Amino acid sequence: MSSQTPARVDKISSRIRTIRGKKVILDFDLAEIYGVQTKILNKAVKRNLARFPDDFIFQLTKEELENLKFQIGTSSLHGGSRKLPYAFTENGAIMAANVLNSPEAVRMSVFVVRAFVQMRDLLGSTKELAKQLAALEKKLTDRLDGHEVAIIEVLRRVMDILDPPPPPPGPAKREIGFHVGMAEQKSKARRKKKA
Repeated sequence: MSSQTPARVDKISSRIRTIRGKKVILDFDLAEIYGVQTKILNKAVKRNLARFPDDFIFQLTKEELENLKFQIGTSSLHGGSRKLPYAFTENGAIMAANVLNSPEAVRMSVFVVRAFVQMRDLLGSTKELAKQLAALEKKLTDRLDGHEVAIIEVLRRVMDILDPPPPPPGPAKREIGFHVGMAEQKSKARRKKKA
């Protein structure tokens, strides 16, 4: 393997995008990789439509194209063409090299395959990493919940010290000393009035 192989694979890998949950290369990128014009690539595909089932190629919608432009941060992705671009899956990109039948397309198709394989390997390791991070997050969340309960309890106690709650209502306390009942007080009041 030559020293240029990793550089070419990396250059092609940067053009692989995820659209509709599939890893794809857009027609203008694939045409550039294969050394042909985009319209030549698309004509070759149209002449051989039977070789391109839906899982090999699909055309982007306006919304998908706008979303892609937004993600990349450009106003034009494919040279201002009025037609919506086609997206080639790994199998579609290989089939495109076969229908183009040019030496450059056949030679570059090897690098395209390697780029897709590299992306698949990266995606596989990313899924495993995501699983490990999810497990770690759950473990930390469980611990954090326990700590939060302890912190809230400490804060409650500090607040109780700073601003104690009113005492709970209990049975009425008897006052010390001689007390005259209400009936006796009314009776004394009447006697005073008569006198």
